[in-house]
Amino acid sequence: MLVLSRKRGEGIVIGDDITVTVLEVRGDRVKLGFCAPAEVPVHRAEVHRKIENESPVQAYSDMCDGVPLALHVEFVRSEVQGTAV
Repeated sequence: MLVLSRKRGEGIVIGDDITVTVLEVRGDRVKLGFCAPAEVPVHRAEVHRKIENESPVQAYSDMCDGVPLALHVEFVRSEVQGTAV
């Protein structure tokens, strides 16, 4: 496993077209931003395991366009409150 240290605003490039950027560090939580082509799936580890263990319909029942509904809700809430994600 490759281990890298990054500060807020710094990123990591994977291959030619995937970038991971540290957006925020707060306590023991790190908010990451991912830029990847639409055909490259990006999932949290627990969502990936769920997709592997269940049928596609079950795995995506709590998702919208491949993104967990909770993230959609968080984005809309931040837009309404004026605190961009």
